[in-house]
Amino acid sequence: MFEQAALPVAYDALEPTIDTLTMETHYAKHHATYTKTLNELAEKAGKTDVPIEELLSNLDSIPDETLRKGIRNHGGGYYNHNLYFSTLGTDNHTPTGVLAEKINQTFGSFEAFQEKISNLAVTQFGSGWAFLSVTPDGGLVLSQSPNQDNPYSEKTGNVPIFAIDVWEHAYYLKYKNLRAQYVSELFKVIDWKVVEENYKKAIA
Repeated sequence: MFEQAALPVAYDALEPTIDTLTMETHYAKHHATYTKTLNELAEKAGKTDVPIEELLSNLDSIPDETLRKGIRNHGGGYYNHNLYFSTLGTDNHTPTGVLAEKINQTFGSFEAFQEKISNLAVTQFGSGWAFLSVTPDGGLVLSQSPNQDNPYSEKTGNVPIFAIDVWEHAYYLKYKNLRAQYVSELFKVIDWKVVEENYKKAIA
């Protein structure tokens, strides 16, 4: 069974950047629904014991088209939201250590990285995500994905370590149509220590 990752902070902990109602609605309703529906579909497909990363990377192994599409959407929503929520926090808002070094080496500076991934998030047409991922050779790469797709379902071979959610339910209650403002403010509540741990696991 796939379990919804525990929220690392209280619903109101990220005020005013992310308001309490958005956190409650996003986590307890949207993310919970993705998790519940994924479990129902995975049971029908006989895939409840497959790690989500493996399941999304091998969607072609599901012969039933309806189940395959449902698991791509709800499995992607489950995985993406687990990653997104796990990196939110009230501390460590600037990368340090090996991840900071790699970001500087790859993008020139944290500010340059922030500008590039923010642009991907803001320019993603419709709903979707922007990702920071680790390549098979240990490099860092940025990408954008529509809907609930991600580097696993897109078969890139990359491992996502940080994600920006640009579905309207992630920001519309507070920021209305000002997606760029939400993306800019979001960096105030990212726990880069968690992202660094994700990076270390990906290169281990």
